[in-house]
Amino acid sequence: MRTSDADILIIPGWGGSGPDHWQSRWQQKLKTAQRVEQGDWDLPHQEEWTQKLIDTAKACTRPVVLVAHSLGVLVVTHAVPRLPDNVIGAFLVAPPDLRGTWVREVLPDAMVFDPTPHGKIPFHAHLIASSNDPYCTLAAAEHMATSWGATFANAGEAGHINTESGHGPWPEGLMSFGGFLGRL
Repeated sequence: MRTSDADILIIPGWGGSGPDHWQSRWQQKLKTAQRVEQGDWDLPHQEEWTQKLIDTAKACTRPVVLVAHSLGVLVVTHAVPRLPDNVIGAFLVAPPDLRGTWVREVLPDAMVFDPTPHGKIPFHAHLIASSNDPYCTLAAAEHMATSWGATFANAGEAGHINTESGHGPWPEGLMSFGGFLGRL
């Protein structure tokens, strides 16, 4: 599948992926990409964020491919039972582990996404995680991928795979996304 054959939905996490984040760059570069906008990027609300994804996917006219980062990954997993049939794939990057001690210190509002769903995702999913992500251990990310039936890739020591960890353009990720699309 080519990017022009799909509606690509960009699903940021907490903070909304600023202008230098790889998600924002991909949104600008990929003509059929659009961001799933939330009312308040700094105050996560599980039901509102999930419903916004569902509504945006329902409005799409082509097959839908989801591109989620961090808390956006959990938005996808909460939405799965109610997503329309036009969703054919999910490219999931750097999910947070809400069981980690970091969440109470950094983002206690993220707990509205707990518990993390662990059922099989009914469409092709691929999860990429880092071996030194401060918000999720590699073992926890691998467990999520297995429970979701997603393929898994270890990005090595890449931090949270965001701007702060040096992943503005993230060309390796774009190449991986191209390979993912080719398998749909």
